[in-house]
Amino acid sequence: MYGSGSIQAENTQSDGKSFEQLRNECLRKGVLFEDPDFPATDSSLFFSEKPPVNIQWMRPKELCSNPRFIVDSIDRTDICQGQLGDCWLLAAIASLTLRPDTLARVIPPDQEFDSRYAGIFHFQFWQHNKWLDVVVDDRLPSVRKELIMLHSASNNEFWSALLEKAYAKLNGSYEALKGGTTMEAMEDFTGGVGETYETKSAPNNLFTIMKKAIDRGSLMGCSIDITSSAESEAKTTTGLVKGHAYSITGLEEVSYRGQTVQLIRIRNPWGQVEWNGPWSDESREWNYIEKADKVRLQQNSLDDGEFWMEFGDFKKNYDKVEICNLDPDALTDETKHQWEVNVFEGNWIRGSTAGGCRNYIDTFWTNPQFKLELKESDDSHHLCTVVIALMQKNRRKLRKEGLDLETIGFTVYELQQADLSVSAQAPDDEDHTGKDFFRYNASKARSRTYINMREVSERFTLPPGKYLLVPTTFQPHQEADFLIRIFSEKKATALEMGSKVDADLPPPPMPSPPEAETNEEKGLRRLFDQLAGDDQAISVRELQQMLNGVLSRRKEIQFEGLSLSTCHSIINLMDVDNTGKLEFQEFKVFWEKMKKWIMLFLTFDTDRSGKMSSYELRSALNAAGMRLNNQLLQLIGLRFADEKYEIDFDDYLTCIVRLENMFRAFQALDQFKRGRVKMNIMQFLMLSMNV
Repeated sequence: MYGSGSIQAENTQSDGKSFEQLRNECLRKGVLFEDPDFPATDSSLFFSEKPPVNIQWMRPKELCSNPRFIVDSIDRTDICQGQLGDCWLLAAIASLTLRPDTLARVIPPDQEFDSRYAGIFHFQFWQHNKWLDVVVDDRLPSVRKELIMLHSASNNEFWSALLEKAYAKLNGSYEALKGGTTMEAMEDFTGGVGETYETKSAPNNLFTIMKKAIDRGSLMGCSIDITSSAESEAKTTTGLVKGHAYSITGLEEVSYRGQTVQLIRIRNPWGQVEWNGPWSDESREWNYIEKADKVRLQQNSLDDGEFWMEFGDFKKNYDKVEICNLDPDALTDETKHQWEVNVFEGNWIRGSTAGGCRNYIDTFWTNPQFKLELKESDDSHHLCTVVIALMQKNRRKLRKEGLDLETIGFTVYELQQADLSVSAQAPDDEDHTGKDFFRYNASKARSRTYINMREVSERFTLPPGKYLLVPTTFQPHQEADFLIRIFSEKKATALEMGSKVDADLPPPPMPSPPEAETNEEKGLRRLFDQLAGDDQAISVRELQQMLNGVLSRRKEIQFEGLSLSTCHSIINLMDVDNTGKLEFQEFKVFWEKMKKWIMLFLTFDTDRSGKMSSYELRSALNAAGMRLNNQLLQLIGLRFADEKYEIDFDDYLTCIVRLENMFRAFQALDQFKRGRVKMNIMQFLMLSMNV
């Protein structure tokens, strides 16, 4: 039974139909389900190669006479690895079998080869803060009537083979499951957040941490590092396998010859090949403990891939431990301890929010930012325990498009400690922290490394206060979608920065009368009169000619001329009498704006190339009195930046003129001021900017 926060899974089938709808439809028609979204073809198996042998897709009733979805019960010793390199998935499944309540979510009940059988099954997985219901047919890849992928030890049990197929469908193909970490699958089975410990440098209380994790229902795995590809899945003299994912299924303490010994139980997903050292199945150590302990711990002492080790030997032989902490939705109501959770989704878009790590200070500040406030310390000490996890989304599925995992990490900065009345570092009301803050302030915490894994997570103990979290790729300009999860012992508040859309635009200045014009204005009037007709106004083409003539004389601006589109935008902004033309008084008001915008552009065109970095657009617009959120900046960057992430003067001017025009138009709506307009300001700007 799930806790009160249990979330309904979303249907994923392309036609929008649920498992029950599809099954009932097949039963009514008297046909077996064939999944159009994951067909029984080579494309569902591999994306980079052809199958090495002739593979047949066969249903369980074609493979044996009495197929069962589950024989007796689901047990960690049921599953055996096939020809696919997904031992990481099997290790997670073995851990999952220890949690019947969690298992019941991943493998929903009421599935069997009985009167309701229609060749269709379904499973539920967590993906990027959503539970998804994945439907599959029961055609399984086989060679000579033998399953070649994951299968059960009993040749008539099929839950594990169908579970692997559903997970392959979720990720695009069976090949997409090659290589991974046990943690990745554990999280997809639970929605939990992972932690990794290196056994050689782990804290002294690692056994206690792991024992508490088991008691809290956490899933755990372990592995031995390899130094070269030749060592992958190589068997050692002690019966352990390098580069192979194991699941941890128990931790116990027993009295041995008058001393307390710490033991750990581990399972090899192969279902065989076990540790042959002290405390292995047939070792003499078992003869020197209490008979009741021996019976309890050795209930399954067959060559089933599961074995005990002394914890010291475990740390010497294994290199990595992975723990998956379950969130409240995956915990039962009886669970004593539950995490507080904050979740955010975001993305890195080149040219606007893909700033790279702190090594790239000029763009680092443009990354998405999140403000975290820790108000209450833990019960056991005066610090706040928080686990921060950064996950990149959909990368396994994108492999077939040539995209792989980006190298990711995150940094945490202190904004204000709870016992300080005033922040000495950053304004509390700032919507997006600028470059200078990062230039002059060191980080308070960060991920241990940047690495090309799906998720990077760290546990910290921080003083109560306000913090800034910055997730990044290592290199700038690398695009990916991400998920940030913040698990805390006590309730914490978090919000995404850079989310405000507003403008502080002063009213247009009154133009000076002709007798008070400056020499510059008199020169502009002479040029204006030469171009204007009898109506003493200039058209869009005449405005283009005038501005290009005036600006070409300014040597500090390198550009090829303003486009007709830009000049249309200028007339839309300044034509207060709606004639479609500009009178000189209107032009004078515009020229005062233009001089300010030129100075802003030159401020950010540091090399005087006639272009500014698109990453500086936020600062330029802020200086012009306009504040955009990350989504709008990303869209504008994609619209106006070139392949080098630069914006030339003409596009800069088009952008800033259109934005001011739209802000003024939106603010002029009485309905907006009274809160009656249904379209919000962001929707209005996106439509108006045509981005």
